Amino acid sequence: MAAAASRRVRITAGESRMVHSARSRNALTLFTTADDIQCHRARLVLAAKGVSYERVIVDPAKPPEDLADLNPYVSTPTLVDRDLTLFNTSVVCEYLDERYPHPPLMPIDPLSRARLRVAAVRIEKDWLPEVDVIRAGGRPAEPARKRLREHLLASVPLFKASKFFLNPEMSLADCLVAPVIWRLSWLGIELGREGKPIIDYGERLFNSQGFARSMTEEEKGMRPINEQA
Repeated sequence: MAAAASRRVRITAGESRMVHSARSRNALTLFTTADDIQCHRARLVLAAKGVSYERVIVDPAKPPEDLADLNPYVSTPTLVDRDLTLFNTSVVCEYLDERYPHPPLMPIDPLSRARLRVAAVRIEKDWLPEVDVIRAGGRPAEPARKRLREHLLASVPLFKASKFFLNPEMSLADCLVAPVIWRLSWLGIELGREGKPIIDYGERLFNSQGFARSMTEEEKGMRPINEQA
């Protein structure tokens, strides 16, 4: 496979800078696309942990040789921690939560942890496929917008139940939910007055420095300036 161009950015708690060497890699590297929800999810976990890492922005049409060598599926996000390579977003996120235990992003008790895991599975199966259809455009996009809006409004009681999604503290579930909420205007979805608890939830997360650090330039451009926290 021919080498493909990719953007490499060193992400720290306070700054970011370009990493020029195509093969240079610090202890922790994340291969990520610029605008995918699952990749944003992994980046938000890293930001919540305050972990410095190398962010490699991948063009899915021309993945870099590094990624093809590391991951047989050439999928993103892919996390490299020294000699360990992980893919599948849930695996990546749970590893990061255990590898960097402070602050914890899962509750202590098994029941609450299971509840959050099931909620994440539901979101992956019910919400994210609709996002993909909307992004593909064409005639199926409008029915998908309607279905996604219905899924979100049906979840309003979950957003009202606690400060964060099904939990009093930020969790791995929020790292999946928040990127979806951030993209709603970009996807052409208006929740109206019924969806105010969801919008309020989003603003609480969007105001955090961690959320700002998690985003790519493409994601920052998904909302007009006056809508950004």
